[in-house]
Amino acid sequence: MKVEIDSGSGFCFGVTRAIGKAEEVLQNSTQTLYCLGDIVHNSMECARLQQLGLITIGHKEYDQLHDATVLLRAHGEPPQTYHKAQQNNIEIIDATCPVVLHLQERIKREYDSDPEHQKQIAIFGKNGHAEVLGLVGQTEGTAIVIEKPEEVSRLDFNRDIYLYSQTTKPLDEFRRIVEYINQHINPKATFKYYDTICRQVANRMPHIREFASRHDVILFVCGKKSSNGRVLFEECQRVNPHSYMIDAANEIDSRWLDDCNSLGICGATSTPTWLMQECKVRVEQLLGSHE
Repeated sequence: MKVEIDSGSGFCFGVTRAIGKAEEVLQNSTQTLYCLGDIVHNSMECARLQQLGLITIGHKEYDQLHDATVLLRAHGEPPQTYHKAQQNNIEIIDATCPVVLHLQERIKREYDSDPEHQKQIAIFGKNGHAEVLGLVGQTEGTAIVIEKPEEVSRLDFNRDIYLYSQTTKPLDEFRRIVEYINQHINPKATFKYYDTICRQVANRMPHIREFASRHDVILFVCGKKSSNGRVLFEECQRVNPHSYMIDAANEIDSRWLDDCNSLGICGATSTPTWLMQECKVRVEQLLGSHE
């Protein structure tokens, strides 16, 4: 059987940068390093970094910290997190992805340019997602979050609309939202939209379709918390119904390998390469036991 690991899968630049910052501090310092939230939506990678000494905390624990060092992950944080750091003498190691940071700055400028807040700032993104919380925080919580194109009708089309997107959302859905607003906006109102989707992530969609179509079976390695992973996996399933999402190598079912001549292993922007390689080794072990 041919077993191929997708060269286009694995950590995006932002995640690679955040993990690199964490490893650098953990290897070169005796200080305790906390991370606000899971550094990446992959339990196996989080466990690896925990073994190196990284301690993951939530916002409630963060609010009680004093005189500590905290890493902010690639997703970014709202302004309150930085204010709390100043109050409690917390050293921040900011690993916010530069793409996300630039988006935060753009939304804050838009919000600050409208002191009377007449504009509707809308964000196409997942409610409660760490990145979206950071973006909404730039507007003091007033931005309207649209999770899917069907929710766009919540907007007031008689008022100005300024649309942004979470960096990892599907480009085609963003375009559907833009088209709907263009068709329904009052001619007297202003509509501006900003395609803020990360191309390193967006370009994976057509690539993953092509990869999934080339194999009999697809193993999609991804943490259950990854929203980007769910989107990519669903695309794999559309192209190849013999696609299976797994979190680790021990979840591979040997029955999936029956009558399979070509197997592809791929993953999300939060999937470490070493984990996909472990899955390949496990497939080879199962094939050996078959023989």
